[in-house]
Amino acid sequence: MAETVPLTVVDGDAETVVEVERGANLREALRERGFSVYGTVSRHANCGGRGLCATCTVEVDPAPEPTHWHDAAAVRFGYPRLSCQITVTEPMTVRLLDKRVWGQILPRRRDGSEDGGDTPGGD
Repeated sequence: MAETVPLTVVDGDAETVVEVERGANLREALRERGFSVYGTVSRHANCGGRGLCATCTVEVDPAPEPTHWHDAAAVRFGYPRLSCQITVTEPMTVRLLDKRVWGQILPRRRDGSEDGGDTPGGD
């Protein structure tokens, strides 16, 4: 039987502890347990965990040493980490982030209705 480590997942106000196999990829471990690391659009359009699109970001504590150029920059500038580039080797807490993407929140028209998004500016 594989050795597991506890992973605390914070999603908004909810906190869940799950057991993850030591050496598992964080993105895959979260997705297998029903947690989304993506926003509404990137849920369908992402790089599949290859570290190219930077849409699977999470906050991790304690943060492991970066092994990917994006994660090295994230550590340097205080940005979230790519879940696809983190290997779970010890207990950690992962905070899922509320993702905002261009066009996700529709602008209001002058008449108060929501714009369908077909034209820039809504008119």
